[in-house]
Amino acid sequence: MMMQEAHEDGPENNTAASNPFPPLSSSSSSSDSADDDVTPAAVAAALPEFIGSGGGKGIFKLPLRAAVHPGRPPSLELRPRPPRETQAGSFLRTVACASGRIWAGKENGVRVWRIEDVYGGGAGKIGGDEEAAPFVESSHTSPTVCLVADGASGLVWSGHKDGKIRSWRMDQPEMGLAWQAHRTPVLAMTMTSYGDLWTGFEGGVIKAWPWEAIDKSLSLTAEERHIAALLVERSYVDLRNQVTVGGVCSLPASDVKYLLSDNSRGKVWSGGYLSFALWDSRTKELLKVFGIDGQVDLRVDISYAQDTYVEDEMKIKFVSTSKKEKSQGPISFFQRSRNALMGAADAVRRVAAKGAFGDDYRRTEVMAISTDGIIWTGGANGMLVQWDGNGNRLQEFNHHPSSVQCLCAFGTRLWVGYLSGTIQVIDLEGNLLGGWVAHHSPVIKMAVGGGYIFTLANHGGIRGWNISSPGPLDNILRSELASKEMLYSKLENLQILAGTWNVGQERASHDSLISWLCSAASEACIVVVGLQEVEMGAGFLAMAAAKETVGLEGSANGQWWLDAIGKTLDEGKTFERVGSRQLAGLLIAIWARKNFRENIGDVDAAAVPCGFVRAIGNKGAVGLRIRVYDRMMCFVNCHFAAHLEAVNRRNSDFDHVYRTMVFSRASNGFNASTGSSSAVQLLRSTNTAGYSDDGRPELSEADMIIFLGDFNYRLHGISYDEARDFVSQRSFDWLREKDQLRAEMKAGNVFQGMREGHIKFPPTYKFVRHQAGLSGYDSSEKRRIPAWCDRILYRDSRSVSVAECSLECPLVSSISEYSACMDVTDSDHKPVRCIFSVDIARVDESIRRQEFGEIVLSNEKIRSLLEEGGSIPETIINTSNIVLQNQDTSILRITNKCAKDKAMFEIICESQSTIRDDGHASEQRARGSFGFPHWLEVTPAAGVIKPGHIVEVSVHHKDSHTMEDFVDGIPQNWWSEDTRDKEAILLVNVTGNFSREVKTHRIRIHHCFSSKPTHSDSRETSRRIQSNLLNRSDFQNLGTSDVNDDFLGLHFP
Repeated sequence: MMMQEAHEDGPENNTAASNPFPPLSSSSSSSDSADDDVTPAAVAAALPEFIGSGGGKGIFKLPLRAAVHPGRPPSLELRPRPPRETQAGSFLRTVACASGRIWAGKENGVRVWRIEDVYGGGAGKIGGDEEAAPFVESSHTSPTVCLVADGASGLVWSGHKDGKIRSWRMDQPEMGLAWQAHRTPVLAMTMTSYGDLWTGFEGGVIKAWPWEAIDKSLSLTAEERHIAALLVERSYVDLRNQVTVGGVCSLPASDVKYLLSDNSRGKVWSGGYLSFALWDSRTKELLKVFGIDGQVDLRVDISYAQDTYVEDEMKIKFVSTSKKEKSQGPISFFQRSRNALMGAADAVRRVAAKGAFGDDYRRTEVMAISTDGIIWTGGANGMLVQWDGNGNRLQEFNHHPSSVQCLCAFGTRLWVGYLSGTIQVIDLEGNLLGGWVAHHSPVIKMAVGGGYIFTLANHGGIRGWNISSPGPLDNILRSELASKEMLYSKLENLQILAGTWNVGQERASHDSLISWLCSAASEACIVVVGLQEVEMGAGFLAMAAAKETVGLEGSANGQWWLDAIGKTLDEGKTFERVGSRQLAGLLIAIWARKNFRENIGDVDAAAVPCGFVRAIGNKGAVGLRIRVYDRMMCFVNCHFAAHLEAVNRRNSDFDHVYRTMVFSRASNGFNASTGSSSAVQLLRSTNTAGYSDDGRPELSEADMIIFLGDFNYRLHGISYDEARDFVSQRSFDWLREKDQLRAEMKAGNVFQGMREGHIKFPPTYKFVRHQAGLSGYDSSEKRRIPAWCDRILYRDSRSVSVAECSLECPLVSSISEYSACMDVTDSDHKPVRCIFSVDIARVDESIRRQEFGEIVLSNEKIRSLLEEGGSIPETIINTSNIVLQNQDTSILRITNKCAKDKAMFEIICESQSTIRDDGHASEQRARGSFGFPHWLEVTPAAGVIKPGHIVEVSVHHKDSHTMEDFVDGIPQNWWSEDTRDKEAILLVNVTGNFSREVKTHRIRIHHCFSSKPTHSDSRETSRRIQSNLLNRSDFQNLGTSDVNDDFLGLHFP
């Protein structure tokens, strides 16, 4: 529901048509309220409010909120976004699906959900996962970097930061075989079409772990686990070492970020940010090295020069000061210190801008293969590039400006996840089918399972999207889910105390702080304090500006104020400080009641200087952003331009702050990270455009904003004596007519759409320090006219003056107190406070997930659409038995008889065996990931068959007379291949575009070992190959009777 402009000429009686919560009672206006004061729909005894014009449009339009977001398909909330502070040391970093389970790699292990349980209630666990679907977790390990599922062995393989590879049973996260793969983190991992496990590391190192060694280790007992680990640990093939001759390696020494198995062609792709390598997965031979533009890469190394560049940028040369320089005094010393800090900041910024490589904008971020065998790469510039199986660049697409973070192929579609939180769906030709904002955080990984594409956001939330989205199912599900809003809606209420004070570089007495905050905080869940002029002076402001450039903040005075206010609020026992931010003389901090702290998370901070050239913090704003019951609240402490005539400059200051405020990780004290498990963020956001993905400022996305501070708006058109007379008579109605801020808000020039409580207290500026009473107004030569400089304004979710709290209007506030502490005399300003009563509508995700599941499983229209979309096209195979001799090739034909739907096929090896001397087969065993035996080559082993078309698959015997054993990456033994006959059972798995099930054709491959045919035997071999190449006239000889009826409509490759 979009907000409409709230006018100042009276309340509007528009209410929601239906609402799960009872309406909030409203109070009548006091007798001295003006026409521009309106009464909000809030709790009893709420103060009347003034509402500025200009809200509800442009950058002041309210964020879209609804029971079911109308701008994207309905999603299954597998794991609602957890508060960041609860995830320290346990962030989710990758996700994979296998055997009806969703696996997530954490910073301290793995986590598993069963897909059949995803519609269940909450997990009932602490740590931010109370409303997640039920899951189980492993014991603690080193951070998990990558995951690979192996359905053949029933294991999930995980690569870790400590360089270890661990295996887990698919039915539960119970660790099995584990070994030390390398001394650096396992960055990438894949299982090839021949069942071997390949891993990538830093410095371009790639290791291949033969399935024979892994299989042997898995067969050992638990008591022999140490032997098993040693056996596989020493079995690797060092692929980088194999292509190094005379100390020169044709592979770049950049980190191996991606490993991708092209099972369709029996190849493996490895890659870094700027280059790729193509390998033969059977022979492990390097086929090609090429760059991101497709050109053959002849460079030996690309990492050393980059490392040198970074080091040169980061080095700051400090030269000892001569006696002559020292004699120049403290000013010269300050200038030199500031120059050094600014120089360091400039170096850090240049390094951050260029990154580890000189071409960050074009670097490759992710790689995937689609069902038609095309390789896709996504770049930091949002570019999607298609490659064929030989590493030739085909074409590129750009549907979004943000960096591509992940890709996931399913059926005839490719899902793309972006840094902006957007996901897009494209077809295999690169055409955009749809897109939406999936998360308010980068989408870092996707996986498909159980009819859903699961997206993992950087904040740890996981959502499931139906594999057919966008499509007709979405509208049905959205309508049904919205109709059940009352079942999964909850209403919460809390009090917020906001206080502002220009302290004039003074330190307050304990009694003053008690008078200002203590009694008012008795019922508050959250206390927000904004201070101005904590510390000033040219030297301090210049040093503060220099410190900001390198991410430093704070001062001794700032810390004193935090400690003093904390002591007043009984910090540690009653309240807990949530976060703070200081910019020069501006300071903002939030405290939460300890028994309420668990409902607050994702604390971010921001600072915008508005002083000289928008760089000095004597004027400006500092902000804190928090999530309360998953609703976003922003608190902004401002100090705008001074002097009576500077109205336009004050308006400009507000506009600059609103448009450019950018939030980043906050501090819970000076230079301390809150809830962060990653590296400390050096560069803080200052004076940078703060726009979200849709071009709106970050503040526009908040459900509630509270602006507080010394806005410096004065009384105009009135003399000092007149103002003093009206104040002494408490004639505030007439004085409000002279208030610059109200005049500008009424005209829509500033604080557009913001609300302020009815002012019933005297002007708070300017007073003589330590002089009590109204006689303390400025009596110096300047005789400054009293003014309400110190104000507190807010905006909630209401689009009209009267609105009920609901999931469409999730945050409705009212003001129960708006006052100034006139008895406090420590500064030339009086402290001001405001108490808000806030209603918040939120979603009970556990109940919503259960309702979601009930709709999906029971709604007849949805079930019909799922059945229709999940149908599998009818396919036929020309044979179920193939006999091969040495280097024989047989052609397998797969026919799609469907006239309208494409069919996807994948060929795997279910098992293989050796024929013993007695003619019986040995035990049937599968290789890793259902890989092919080394003597068999199947091409293509996967693909898409158009309606009415036939695909030819080559089944070829490969010579492999010698095999090698490797120990610590070095070949040790050569031995002859077993010359006995062999047998393999191939499965041709066929699926439809959105089908969750597969149709399987089983083919028996029998290899009869014989000596290599001589030249005279070549004609016979040729005839044997041709016998498998079927002509149209041959269809009558096939076992499937209905093929002959349809062959005229079929298309051959």
